Amino acid sequence: MLFQTQIVLKKIVLISFAIFSAQVAYSQSRNYSNEFLNIGVDAAAFGMSKSVTATTSDVNAIYWNPAGLADVQIDQAALMHTEHFAGIAKYDYVAAAFAPKEPNGAAFAVALIRFGVDDILNTTALINSNGDINYDNISLFSAADYGLNVAFAKRMATLNNLQVGINAKVIRRVIGDFASSWGFGIDAGIQYQSGPWKWGLMLRDITTTFNSWTFDAESLKAIQNAIPNQNQEAPESNEITLPKAQIGVARSFEFKNKKFQLLSAIDLHVRFTETNDVFSSSKISGTPSIGFQLDYDKIVFLRGGVGNFQNLDTFNDGDSSLSFDPNLGIGFRYHGVQVDYALSNIASSGNALYSNTFSIKVDFNFLNK
Repeated sequence: MLFQTQIVLKKIVLISFAIFSAQVAYSQSRNYSNEFLNIGVDAAAFGMSKSVTATTSDVNAIYWNPAGLADVQIDQAALMHTEHFAGIAKYDYVAAAFAPKEPNGAAFAVALIRFGVDDILNTTALINSNGDINYDNISLFSAADYGLNVAFAKRMATLNNLQVGINAKVIRRVIGDFASSWGFGIDAGIQYQSGPWKWGLMLRDITTTFNSWTFDAESLKAIQNAIPNQNQEAPESNEITLPKAQIGVARSFEFKNKKFQLLSAIDLHVRFTETNDVFSSSKISGTPSIGFQLDYDKIVFLRGGVGNFQNLDTFNDGDSSLSFDPNLGIGFRYHGVQVDYALSNIASSGNALYSNTFSIKVDFNFLNK
């Protein structure tokens, strides 16, 4: 069964690469394309600095590692809302997961992500051809990114401690009436458990994610005419998001009274390009994250972590410094309802850079408890 699953995954990858291979020559690969899909979901994961590749096992696994959906025993739903840049950008997420209907069946999940900036001033028509200013010509528009995810996961019958999952995503990006795009990509993941140890591998955009943009000719002309000799070149109509990988290992510890449990985890976040990550070369880069979760009887949770280690240039003479982001989180679960909170980027200078994230997870049968 495992061999057959591997063959299926390989065929999916090969077919996807064949579809996009002709387009890659005419497209531009970008280090930071579709970055809204890299923000993450679930305050519990943020509290652990996103070190959850090996341990995610609920509805939110559709994002972190779809293989974790195989552990879902009860149908679940999740909601999250957070704001970035002092409330300018709003980030929302809703998901639902459905447990396997038979012992060797597959779990299914669907999720929708939106990252948007609303009520942006459009001043391209503020000054007319005679140089007169007319404030009535100012309008508002929104720039929003959407990601629709559909995932399946299954525990291998021949190797019960191994589970695999795959996630297909459709991406829609809209910038007012100026431009819009459609994109498509595939993620895949595996998890394995041996006693208190867990391992996980998440491969994002394994096919490379292709986005095709269309531009409104009249809106583009207005932008080009707004400021002389500025923004004269039309943007690229196609872009490619390069693959990424996340590798995780975790271990759980149980205290003598069996009421307290400690989960510790470490992840390595890998990009196949050169970045400011703490480990970087011309072809590959990576940065670690470390997280822990202490819980009391699976009711109260305390979380912490540190991640996003980056080498930052501080002077023109080539000196650099190491930056990182500490995170904290708490959670409470009762009768199938779990509420989590995370305070992210707490080392940032300025309150506007802090991220306060709330999320809720609900078992569909919570009313019967």
